[in-house]
Amino acid sequence: MDEAALKKSAQVFAGNCAACHAGGKNLINAQKTLKKDALEKYGMYSKDKIVYQITNGKPPMPAFKGRIPADQIAALADYVLYQADNGW
Repeated sequence: MDEAALKKSAQVFAGNCAACHAGGKNLINAQKTLKKDALEKYGMYSKDKIVYQITNGKPPMPAFKGRIPADQIAALADYVLYQADNGW
């Protein structure tokens, strides 16, 4: 990710995701973090799967479709993968 995209995605993440996922953690289900090993273990280490999860949610995580534009959801998925690859 380039610096501008990283900064923008970090802002969107902070405003919408960080309450539960700060630092790649998961405050609701401690095993299902956004760390690379957990994403791989649970079959979520792909942009398409992360986009789907953010868009549609999975209780208790809410759906963000209609709340976050699709291009920002795609950028969030890139951000999650970037951070996972770099150890959060």
